[in-house]
Amino acid sequence: MDEIKLYVLHLNQDDPKKCTAKKLGRFNYVKLALQISHIPKGSIILSPYTTRVLSPPDRRTAERQGITAVDCSWKNAREVFYRLRGNFRRLPYLVAVNPTNWGHPYQLSSAEALAAALYILGYKEQAQKIMNIFKWGPNFFIMNREPLEAYANSSSWKEVLDVEREFM
Repeated sequence: MDEIKLYVLHLNQDDPKKCTAKKLGRFNYVKLALQISHIPKGSIILSPYTTRVLSPPDRRTAERQGITAVDCSWKNAREVFYRLRGNFRRLPYLVAVNPTNWGHPYQLSSAEALAAALYILGYKEQAQKIMNIFKWGPNFFIMNREPLEAYANSSSWKEVLDVEREFM
């Protein structure tokens, strides 16, 4: 099984030392883009501001077009996402383990968001590979093991929403 292509729309709004997207880029695990026009059309864009939840049936789209995370400050996120157009999906309930947002639901780093999407779509090895470059990375799967497995085993977006309610 090939790996899913990963992209990050990188807006340079956070501390570069803490930026998970830049580190993923240094390892060539993602392609960093400074403009949305440099992201393939049809790529699944992970957004906390859409009602459409990512689910295993999105796998074919991700395999063809890739997955995109938007790396911006959480302070500016709402404004940034409302300016973008694209094929948006939100991640279901998961808890961040990154040092900046540890323990906060939904406030995932770019690396956590991409890893969660990969896991839900059945690309668990690729998900673990990208998180293993962070000291805290493997803890993401420990903290979120049950919901990630349940989401990955869902057959539809409706089922993902039902499962999500159990973990909130």
